[in-house]
Amino acid sequence: MIAFVRGPVAAVTLNSAVLEVGGIGLELMCTPGTLATLRTGQTATLPTSMVVREDSLTLFGFLDEDEKAVFELVQTASGVGPKLAQAILACLAPDELRVAVLSDDTKTLTRVPGIGQKGAQRIILELKDRLGAPVGHVRAGSPASAPAPWKDQVHQALVGLGWSAKDAESAVDAVAPEAGEEPQVAALLRSALRTLSKA
Repeated sequence: MIAFVRGPVAAVTLNSAVLEVGGIGLELMCTPGTLATLRTGQTATLPTSMVVREDSLTLFGFLDEDEKAVFELVQTASGVGPKLAQAILACLAPDELRVAVLSDDTKTLTRVPGIGQKGAQRIILELKDRLGAPVGHVRAGSPASAPAPWKDQVHQALVGLGWSAKDAESAVDAVAPEAGEEPQVAALLRSALRTLSKA
């Protein structure tokens, strides 16, 4: 089991990052919020979770240990695999998910692409006693992002989560007034997803 990966960031793509470790480039699947904190050439340390399949070994990278723990825990719910678990974390910070589950808030959970009303109810039922109370962690945004790049990051993330390019563009335009001088990609992505779920 690979608990974490530390090394220079060799590349950042739409949904993954490549970290160089001992001369080997390891690709880690990450949420847009995590990717927004990475810069090519800078050294990063990401907690990781490995998903083993018959035909693949996939490493998922996280912002912190809490996000990793939630990723692994939500997969214990029926019908939640690694991709859906990652989609949940792309839309909701760990504490937001805890609050939604503890308050039986199916509406918040159904904002995640791939989760319907029944799926949300099942997740709440199966995880209510296991996710625990909010721990007070605030997901880091991307204070170093320039105003323009966040639009591309949010747009690409929405397309990667299954929305059409046109819908993604409309959502990016809708949340643009929230960006301010130091746009936080993770927060803007969540706002964009909320906009799309209402449409």
